[in-house]
Amino acid sequence: MVDTRFFINKGPFSLEKVAEICEATLVDASQSSVTISDIATLEKAGEGQICFFFDKKKKAQAAEIKATACVTTEEFKDLIPQNVVVLVCANPHLAFVKLNYALYEEPRPAPEIRPTAVISKTALIGENCYIGDGVVLGDNVKIGDNCILEANCVIGHGCQIGNNCRIGANANVAYCLMGNDCYIYGGARIGWDGFGFMTLQGQHKRIPQVGRVIIGNDVEVGANACIDRGALDDTVIGDGCRIDDLVMVAHNIKLGKGCILVSQTGIAGSCTFGDYVVCGGQTGFADHLNIGSGAQIAAQSGIMRDVEAGAVVMGSPAVPIKDFMRQVAFLQKAGKK
Repeated sequence: MVDTRFFINKGPFSLEKVAEICEATLVDASQSSVTISDIATLEKAGEGQICFFFDKKKKAQAAEIKATACVTTEEFKDLIPQNVVVLVCANPHLAFVKLNYALYEEPRPAPEIRPTAVISKTALIGENCYIGDGVVLGDNVKIGDNCILEANCVIGHGCQIGNNCRIGANANVAYCLMGNDCYIYGGARIGWDGFGFMTLQGQHKRIPQVGRVIIGNDVEVGANACIDRGALDDTVIGDGCRIDDLVMVAHNIKLGKGCILVSQTGIAGSCTFGDYVVCGGQTGFADHLNIGSGAQIAAQSGIMRDVEAGAVVMGSPAVPIKDFMRQVAFLQKAGKK
């Protein structure tokens, strides 16, 4: 059961409405007026709740379902107990996401500028915005409509934030132009200096970082992630990218559309990614690499050379995943001799 202290429950929904949302079919249409008020896991769902069953590994648990209703596939519908109302659809996992969006809502603060916010006289704030306690907006900042800036976040001078954006508590944004519908989670650091130094006469001299961070539309940047601004050229995050917690994106990086960087990924400076690149957790990249569109990098891989579009690689140094599996198999055999 979802805790309504933290999320708004918009139910109950009739199963007729549930079927419409999930693009599902009620096996017994006479049950269309039955209502559910909550989503729960397969193991915990009970009366008045709905669950989703689509995992072949959990076939044995199907007979134990006690929910009022269950969304499943044509293949599994006969495994559901007779006292449970069954809805059938092609993709129960997608149906779960759709119903979740429809049934639950994260509370949104009413538009307000809290009295403890520190706002430059030259900052511009759009309509229906919430500016939380301790927020700092520097000179010439522009905030779009319907934005939420949570407590103690700092938006540096000259930054532009698009419409419908949310900046989490204690996040810092500097030297940045951001599109619409972005979510920057708490503690993220965007636009700080890239790690650029030159050693002169035994001393490390800082190289000025005079680029920006350009973030597209519908981008999410996880908690405590860091995106450095460019040294001269810009750091660019393409539309639809998803950057997990504790990710490091160095200066001059170019990410195409829809890239996914899982937690603890670290990308050295001046790498260029195509569209829809996926990086598993703890992947690391040397600098000045080109990663082709659709490439998949397995967790804990070390990338030291360019990766072709559509390639799937693994290991450190990374190799095509089939080669990596052969290496592992060889070592396992050798270890048994």
